[in-house]
Amino acid sequence: MRTVITVFRKELVDTLRDRRTIVFMIVIPLLLFPTLFRVMFTVQRNQAEKAQAKNLRVVCVDGTAGRFVRMLEKRDDLTLVPNVPADSVSALIGADSLDGAFVFSATFADDVAEMKPARVDFYYKSADDSQIIRDRLRAIVDDFEEQLLDERFQRLEFDRSIVDAVDLKSHNVASMEEQVGRTVGGMLPYMFILFCFIGAMYPAIDLGAGEKERGTMETLLTAPVNRFHILLGKFGVVVLSGLLSATVSMVGLFVAFKQSKEIPPEFLAVIVKILGWDTIVLVLSLLIPLTIFFAGVLLSVSLAARSFKEAQSMISPLNIAVILPAAIGMIPGVNMTYATALIPILNVSLATKEIIAGTIRTPHLVLVYVSLITLAIVSLWGSAWWFRRESTIFRS
Repeated sequence: MRTVITVFRKELVDTLRDRRTIVFMIVIPLLLFPTLFRVMFTVQRNQAEKAQAKNLRVVCVDGTAGRFVRMLEKRDDLTLVPNVPADSVSALIGADSLDGAFVFSATFADDVAEMKPARVDFYYKSADDSQIIRDRLRAIVDDFEEQLLDERFQRLEFDRSIVDAVDLKSHNVASMEEQVGRTVGGMLPYMFILFCFIGAMYPAIDLGAGEKERGTMETLLTAPVNRFHILLGKFGVVVLSGLLSATVSMVGLFVAFKQSKEIPPEFLAVIVKILGWDTIVLVLSLLIPLTIFFAGVLLSVSLAARSFKEAQSMISPLNIAVILPAAIGMIPGVNMTYATALIPILNVSLATKEIIAGTIRTPHLVLVYVSLITLAIVSLWGSAWWFRRESTIFRS
């Protein structure tokens, strides 16, 4: 055991001297979430304010809707563009020369007088902030429709409440923690798993292929030390690096939520409650065997590579193998079952989402632990078998 600790300390010191490893293991996970949240909310707020304050260029086609045209002319937040044919509306909106258009049917005035549904074609371009523009223009039509309905009910001498045959009151029994957890719980495990893998990747490359390239691997193997103990020391550093990266990303996420002024206080209070110590400890307990699995795979590949550069090229495709199942866990409708609990990476993604939402079932969680621990043991055994092969270590 003392030998393992000695090797671990030696490799840890060497790892911490590598600036690139520090950047990927600590700096990026710590700064990513605060920076991402700040930029995302700032851009989103600016775009929304710009779309709300924009003076809209609108076309109203057909003279039978003179009342609606007069209503538009009284508004200060839009400009009514005259003399635009109906067949040019789509092209002008597509070219951003117009923000929207209302094309009234030729029988619109007659249909209104006869209390029939009067057709209006609403043209808009739905993309990015155009959703806000669409809602602004749609609200104008809704107000106009309300005026016409009021007049119809007055003519018929009916109370408007007569059309409300059912007074439906919706009650969502899901707690606020569950609703928020389902919302943010899809993204968080994806980020935790990704940082866990990236944090373990560079130390694994450096402690395997890096040492072979520097010629220090042979020196280490000549020491009167059990080769498995050497591997355990390296293994411990890689696992610690991955867990540290994931933990730092959690800290960065918590800081991002606390610093964000755009998040409503009640929403923030629920998030802080969700990300309590019990949740963090439970999530980390899932990441420990997963990181051991990552460490075994990464070290095996690194030991098989001839150089640092070759190890990077061999490990790069593994990013897809990690990202894909983690991303599948973000898809709505993909839930934890006995089958998905056995699929590596996906089970951690789904279990983390369920833990954050507070809906995790004990049988599923136990099955996830069994699956991850089994993979971790197999990964460690495979890495040890690979490390004992002289043809692997001294491959040229």
